[in-house]
Amino acid sequence: MAHLLGAEALTLKFPTKKVFDNITIGVNEGDRIGIVGRNGDGKSTLLKLLNRRLEPDAGRITHRNGLTIGLLDQADVIDPGQTIGQAVVGNMPEYEWAGNAKIRDVIGGLLNDLDWQQQVGSLSGGQRRRVALAKLLVQDLDIVMLDEPTNHLDIEGVAWLARHLKNRWQASGGGLIVVTHDRWFLDEVCNLTWEVHDGVIEPFEGGYAAYILQRNERDRSAAASEARRQNLMRKELAWLRRGAPARTTKPKFRMDAAAELIANEPEPRDRVALSKLATQRLGKDVVDVEDMSYSIDGKELLHDITWRLGPGDRVGLVGVNGAGKTTLLRLIQGAIQPTEGQIKRGKTVNIATLSQEVRELDEFHGERIFSLIAREKSFFVVDKKEVGIGQLVEQLGFTQAQLQTPIEDLSGGQRRRLQFLRLLFGEPNVLILDEPTNDLDTDILAAMEDLLDGWPGTLIVVSHDRYLLERVTDQQYALLGDGHLRHLTGGVDQYLELRKHSLSGKAAQAETSRYGIDTSIGEPEEQTAGKVFANAKPALSGAALRDAEKNLARLERGLEKISVDEAKLHLDMAAHDQADYDGLAKFVAKQTELNDKRDQMELEWLETSELLGHQ
Repeated sequence: MAHLLGAEALTLKFPTKKVFDNITIGVNEGDRIGIVGRNGDGKSTLLKLLNRRLEPDAGRITHRNGLTIGLLDQADVIDPGQTIGQAVVGNMPEYEWAGNAKIRDVIGGLLNDLDWQQQVGSLSGGQRRRVALAKLLVQDLDIVMLDEPTNHLDIEGVAWLARHLKNRWQASGGGLIVVTHDRWFLDEVCNLTWEVHDGVIEPFEGGYAAYILQRNERDRSAAASEARRQNLMRKELAWLRRGAPARTTKPKFRMDAAAELIANEPEPRDRVALSKLATQRLGKDVVDVEDMSYSIDGKELLHDITWRLGPGDRVGLVGVNGAGKTTLLRLIQGAIQPTEGQIKRGKTVNIATLSQEVRELDEFHGERIFSLIAREKSFFVVDKKEVGIGQLVEQLGFTQAQLQTPIEDLSGGQRRRLQFLRLLFGEPNVLILDEPTNDLDTDILAAMEDLLDGWPGTLIVVSHDRYLLERVTDQQYALLGDGHLRHLTGGVDQYLELRKHSLSGKAAQAETSRYGIDTSIGEPEEQTAGKVFANAKPALSGAALRDAEKNLARLERGLEKISVDEAKLHLDMAAHDQADYDGLAKFVAKQTELNDKRDQMELEWLETSELLGHQ
């Protein structure tokens, strides 16, 4: 493979810290490198060094002649006076970029909800971030460097970006370097992993799963002070070995090599034990959402939802932006009231929410971490055992020295961890996490997941981090933008498939109206129209239309009933005598029956929705 760039004997010092100490690394054609490490250890700085935006104190960086590099950093550098079109394709004639398959793929994947003529200055921070990413990806570059590219992308956007990058480098043979905490993305895209820590860079073959295996083998021989970290890594490796129930492929490394490490490692969670323990704390009733609808400004956002959350349930919630995920969480908390229907909460329910905002710590300006913690709590109860706050603080990455840090001086990741700690101080029995992975590195995410494994309450997670959802939740639900809540028996893969079907037949038409793209470049009008509507079924009218609408409503009621029956079945299973194998076998058979019935009804729902979607 041809060499693209290299760094030799690289050293960089800041006034209070040595960032890199005599490191030597290189990037070759075909390398797709994921960079991991703790916040503040120099991941973003490394990208700037390799791109020559920052000069080292010693050593040198070499580029192949004519090498072109693009860097997406975390700063917003787009002219706010430009339109989205000008920012992404510049002065390129429309016939050139509209006829380029790569550019059209980028626009469709990242900007399909934005107005092509809208000014950049009027966009939100997340939207500007997507425009900057699109501007980079439409270019022909030898090396693309991405710093946290999945921030502000939903699950669909992350899946699209992974697919785009893999296809791009299979075709071009260039290089990719990405800094991200999204572990599913790392495993899906990267064939090499660099860990940045303590002024050095350690290379590992493969993506995140392979990195975990190799790091485990390294940590096995570490000093006794690393014992707790080793246990965390082995536990995560055990989960990777067994495979997440919603994933269709196994992690990309030789599984036999891990057998010795995890031979005696138990399952991450004992679902029955957790459910029984949670029932003792919560009682049988947690949250019952019955025939609930919610409207705002005359628009119905949520329609006729029935959802029962029991003790020990661990659910993930996914959905398109604006579909009502945060609204549903606020309804469950009681912050707002439904327009129709009702929400019942158990008498002993104590709900705590980790919100997306970190401004709630602003009121403690001038206070230090230690004094805040000491005032609020002295110990914490985990699985009926008292755990000292110092132990919990250490588990979430705060050293004793850091406890004296003023709260206003904390980084985004540190503020996020402190938020989570304060949430646990109240010993809630229902925990809602709204995008909890923001600003957290992979080590802290693993620690948070380990803590949640032993937490006995009911858990609701809203996140675009697919790895986290599959790691800490047992069931996933989706809001697809039509007001209905659907149970995803096939997990995130099923959600992506449902979204693909719901958008089929509409994408080309929407793209034309939104961006002014003429899909008939180089083709007769009749031929293009035939391609766009080749899969469209004849429009319905009259009695056929009414019958289809009734059938769709029937199917949605049936799917909601299945979700209710399944929730009751899980409670019955948890309360059943675990030694009665015949009885448990009947429960399993009933679950299989419900799964088959749901699959059949969802297929019929997709077909009926497609018919109605062409009206």
